[in-house]
Parts: sequence; structure tokens; C-alpha cells
Amino acid sequence: MSTLLDFEKPIAELEGKAKELRHLQEGSDLDLADEIARLESRAAKLLAQTYAKLTPWQKAQVARHPDRPRFKDYVAELVSEFTPLAGDRCFAEDPAIQGGLARFRGRSILVLGQEKGADTEQRVRHNFGMARPEGYRKAVRLMTLAERFGLPVVTFVDTPGAHPGIDAEERGQAEAIARSLARCLGLAVPIVAVVVGEGGSGGAIALAAGDRILMLEHSIYSVISPEGCAAILWRAADKAPEAAEALKFTAQDLAGLGLVDEVIPEPLGGAHRGRQTTIRAVGDAIERHLAELLGRDGRSLVEARRAKFLAMGRLAEG
Repeated sequence: MSTLLDFEKPIAELEGKAKELRHLQEGSDLDLADEIARLESRAAKLLAQTYAKLTPWQKAQVARHPDRPRFKDYVAELVSEFTPLAGDRCFAEDPAIQGGLARFRGRSILVLGQEKGADTEQRVRHNFGMARPEGYRKAVRLMTLAERFGLPVVTFVDTPGAHPGIDAEERGQAEAIARSLARCLGLAVPIVAVVVGEGGSGGAIALAAGDRILMLEHSIYSVISPEGCAAILWRAADKAPEAAEALKFTAQDLAGLGLVDEVIPEPLGGAHRGRQTTIRAVGDAIERHLAELLGRDGRSLVEARRAKFLAMGRLAEG
């Protein structure tokens, strides 16, 4: 791995020692097999123990890991004949939100998602997955196109939030997000949304108001980042772990609250340690949920989707 999280360093030290011994053993008469096996066993045990009890703040770090699969990785592995569609037909093209027509396991779909980028140059170009109004207006345009041709929509959510700059506010950021959210809620075709990393604020739900909302095991989904919450409540950045605990933004928390429909397991050590396994698991979950939705007519989909979101947060008497 190119990036190590703080709590992964003890694991990496053991793995590094095992790798050194394996390299030392090659081309020599040394028999270090037992020691290598012992180190690997300790590393595997520590890895399992660490990921079995991640704190919400640690989960936030895993969700943001730069080596997690991104939108382009899911598109490359899960769909074929991908035809990207660009521009909002009003102002500009926004690279933070990508989308287009594709075939997913034999079925035509529209696929949408935030793209953060793989390296510094790409992250700057994609604005770290933070879309401006033109990105959300492009999403509305593409979802409307999908509805016109009866294509199910699959979205991949991975953003810290919508772009907070003055330029975005000048071009109607809140209105663009609201229109994208309204378009999701009124779309007469199935929508399956997958939170694959960060699901931050309105910038995330603008693409995630679907019939099914899925989350990877170590992803997060929240109205605000822990850093933003800490800045508002305590005016102190070091309170972010405390804010993460209070926000209840992990996949497990949200599944318990009935806000997401399925938590997709990640390989031991997170998606960044098993990218292909993660992508296949996401694809299988999408296929399963689409199969349940495709036989339903547009009106019943819209009614059920709206009822689903209106029921969120409603208190039951008794």
C-alpha cells in the first residue's frame, strides 16, 4: 500500500519485517520459513483485531483512503460499452461528477458518480469529488435521459460534499442540489445508490435518493464531516474523533436506523487491501437489488421511493 493510516502502522511493521526476511531468504541458504510464517500470522491476527473494533473516526479515515476503488475503477470492472456524457447544457462540464450509458451484466443502464481522482493532478482536476452546480445539473440531465429510454440508474457516491466556493454559490449551488434530489425522487425508473467512500452532506444525497441505498462496510454517510462538526460545536479541530462518535455516520449505525438497505462487506483490512474483491461484491449487490426493482412500474417506484424518504426520522408512538 502506498498510504498507511496511523492505526495500520503496527500491522505494516510486521508485514514489512516478513517481507524483508522473505527477500533475505531468496538466493541464500537461510531457512527463515518459520520466522516468516510467525510474523505473517501475527500481522494477520493484529489486522483482524484492529478492523473488528474500528472507531467511527478510524472508519472515516478508511472511507477516505486514497487507495480505495473509485468511480472509474467500478466503471472499468463492472460495466462494458461505457459511453461518457458530458456537460449540463447550461454552463460547463464538471469533472467531479462523471456519468454515461453502459451495459451492466447484459443490461443497459445509466451510471453516475463522483470521481475524486487517483493522484494529485487528477484530484485537482476532479476537484476532489466536490461538484459545482453544473455537475448536479448534468446529473439531472442524464437521469432525465435515462427515464426517457427506460434505463435503470446506478450511482456511486464518494464526496466530502458539494464545492463550497463563491463561484458555486453564485451559480446556484443549493438550487442545483435540490433539483438533483427532486429528480431522483421523481424518476420513474429504478435507482440503486452505493456509498463507496465518503457520503458528505447534500453533495452526496443529491445522487443517493434511490430505491435502494447500499453502503460499503467502512464507508460513511453524514450531513457534515466530523471536522466541520467539531469546528461548529467546539471550534477545535482535535474534537473531530468525538464528533465522529456523535454523528452516527457509519454503515452499521445507519443500517440500524433503517436509513440504508444493505451493508456490503469489505475484505479484511478494508477495500484498499482487496480492490477487486470489493468491486465484485458491489457488483453482485447492485445486480441483486436491480433484479428486485426492474419488474415494477414507474408510478409504484416513485410512490415507494417518496414514502421511504418521508418515513425517515418519523417517530412511532407507543
